[in-house]
This record gives sequence, structure tokens and C-alpha cells, in this order.
Amino acid sequence: MRNPQKSVRRATVTLAVAAAAALALSACSVTGAPSSEGGAGEADSGTINALFMKQAGYTEDDVKDMIADFNEEYPDITVNPTFVAYEALHDKIVTAAPSGTYDVVLMDVIWPAEFAEKGIVTDVTDRFDEKWKDEMLGGALITAEYKDKFYGVPWYPSTKLFYYNNDMVEQAGYSESDLETWDGVLEVAQAMKDQGIVEYPLAWSWAQAEALICDYAQLLGAFGGEFTNDDGELVINEGPGVEALTWMKKTIDDGLTNPNSTTFLEDDVNKTMASGQAAFSLNWESTFRDLDDESISQVVGQVGVSATPKGPEGVRPGVNGAMALGIASKSENKDAAWNFISFISSQSEQEKFVTSTLPSWKASYDDSEITETNPEVFAAAKVGYDDGILRPQVPNYSEVSQIIQVELQNALLGKKSPQQAMDDAVSAANDVLNG
Repeated sequence: MRNPQKSVRRATVTLAVAAAAALALSACSVTGAPSSEGGAGEADSGTINALFMKQAGYTEDDVKDMIADFNEEYPDITVNPTFVAYEALHDKIVTAAPSGTYDVVLMDVIWPAEFAEKGIVTDVTDRFDEKWKDEMLGGALITAEYKDKFYGVPWYPSTKLFYYNNDMVEQAGYSESDLETWDGVLEVAQAMKDQGIVEYPLAWSWAQAEALICDYAQLLGAFGGEFTNDDGELVINEGPGVEALTWMKKTIDDGLTNPNSTTFLEDDVNKTMASGQAAFSLNWESTFRDLDDESISQVVGQVGVSATPKGPEGVRPGVNGAMALGIASKSENKDAAWNFISFISSQSEQEKFVTSTLPSWKASYDDSEITETNPEVFAAAKVGYDDGILRPQVPNYSEVSQIIQVELQNALLGKKSPQQAMDDAVSAANDVLNG
């Protein structure tokens, strides 16, 4: 599941991850005609309709600039972009699929399994350049991969990073090097609490929402676990899955985690850090910018950022929060659509917009001209993106996610033991998966 990948424009990256309701659809799979590996399709004219989202990552102006760049190379291909809110994106793709309204669709990492099984997007494995598997960061590469096939091209990676108030760390008598592991973080957190530096050193996005799944995923990965086994069966009620949840609950019981975390979403965590009421948190890439903005933060210049600390197994994967561009199965202009998505997801094009979203390509992270735009986040993301843990790759992801959210909360609120909660989650999810 985890596979270990110059001009600058506009604002920094944000990515809000939320659960979307899955709709049933029966459609026939229609794959595009193969072209040379990763090469351009045969069509160099025509019109394609592309569906994007309004918020997060690349702005609407960014996308329009990318289209203008594309038209310099493909002047006879017209691209008509449509932008919708993230919350509407999934359902828009599903309901438009039978009519072939869109040629290109933007997919969240949690949707390829559903879209592939229902024939909503095209298998582009034959078009995928073999070199990309070495050139892309591992966490980006798997964004649109399902059952060893590719159903899109990663457009931008995203993961939660670890933020720490370095002034508080030093005040407690420690340094950044003490935060390499979660054990180290808890040691420092306990010292902060004992010394009265901060009442609750840790803040998390543990409300009953997709945010909780993302935090749990990152800790599950740090404990050496995954959501499913090679047969696609949920295994979070085994070793690492239960150990990660037990660890989460203990931080509440020990008074190190803010108890309000069970009601917090990412923005709440951001505000808690910004007000100096927390020393440590996991959050998306834009958080570093926010915590260094004097108009909204009281801790400007105090915060550092890194990849998630290592767990007992010595690994530190980031939760995969990426998105990819796919070709709708009913598209009548798949070659032109492929030309477009391969162009705007290319290294050279992504590097033009690194102040909006970080690239998917390994080489970008070794280019000082690129990384100087946001060096701290680039350094942390390079590690986090290189090894990503996926949330369950199942066609009815939304239902499964909601089941897991409920049981995680049951454990965090002390209503069930971590083992019982995960047993119940797996049992209920299996009923959905096998139903």
C-alpha cells in the first residue's frame, strides 16, 4: 500500500479533506487508445471540458494560466474549465459520467477505487511513462493507482506535517532533535506540562470527520500499519491499528492532548497553535504560512515544521491527501485530454506554480531555485511525500470512513476499549464491503 518521488506565481497551498457521499452508478469501462509510454495522444485539436475545484491548491487563475501555457503548445485544443466547491466535486463527477459532460476530472485520492470499479474514469496505465515511477515522489505516484493500474496522473501531492513551537521546546530544556520520534515528542510534552509552559501541549483534529481519519492514518503508518492487507481486507483491529489508537487515547488520559481535540477540525487546531495554547500538532502544508502570519498568529517566528515523527517501527509516512487528474470514460477526445493532463502535471509546469502547490517530482526538491520559495515546508514535505499511507482503497469509501470515524471516537471518548472499537469497525465495514 505504501510505495517509498522558473518563475513563481501566487499564494500557498491549502487542502481541506472531507468525506463525500458515494452515489451508485453503473457504467461501462471505456479505456483510451494506448499511445507511446507517457507520450502525447494523437489528437492535437478539438475541445475538452475539464472539471476542477474552486478552493485549495491551484487557484482558478493558476489553472487558467496553465491552460494558456498549454495552448502555446497545442493552439488548436480548446479547454473549457469548470470550477466547483470540493464538497460538490465528487457528486458532480458521478452524475455527469453517463453523459460524458467532462473529459478531464479532478479526483481526490479516496475516489479512484470507486471510480475505477464503476467505470467512471479511464485506465491510463498504457499511457503512463515508466520513468515517472522513478521520477515522482512515492507518495504522489500512488494517488490514482488502484489494483496495480493507474486511473489518472498525480497533479499535486499533499500530506499533514508536524508543527512545533520551538520557543516552548527550548524553554522546556529540549531541542528540535528531541522531536524525531513520537516517544520524544511525548517526553518533551510532559516536561512542558510539568513546568507549566502550556497546559495541553498537543492539539489534534479528532472530531468525528474525515480529519480524524487523516490523523489516525498518519499515526497508523508511524506504528508500521496499514488500513488493509494485500487482499483489500481491513486489518486495523490488528497490532498497529490498535496500538496507534491506544497511543492516541493515552495522550488524552495523560493530560498531554487537549481534550477538546475530539471536537476539533484542522482550523481549530491551527487557531490553538496560533494562540500559543499548543506546542505540537499535525496539519496540512498551509499551516506554516498561517502560523507565521502576524495578522492571525501570536507565535510568529516561533514555529518549526518537519515530517511526522517516527513511530516504534522507525517509519514516518505522511497521510496521502493528494489529488489527480483523470480522463472520463465517456470522453470522446481522450487523446487531447491526455495531452492536457500530462502537460499541466509535468515537472516544468508544476514548478511555475510552487507558491500555490508543491510539485510531485523528486528533482524539484533538490533545486534551490524552486525550494527557496518555501524551504522549510519543501524539506519536510520531501520526506512526507516520499512515503505515503493511503486511506482504505475501497469503492464505498465514504461509508467505510464514517464507520471508522464513529469507532475511533468511541475509543477516544472512553466508550469502548481501542480493541473493541477497532473490532467493531472492521465488522461493520466488512458488512458494507461484502454487502
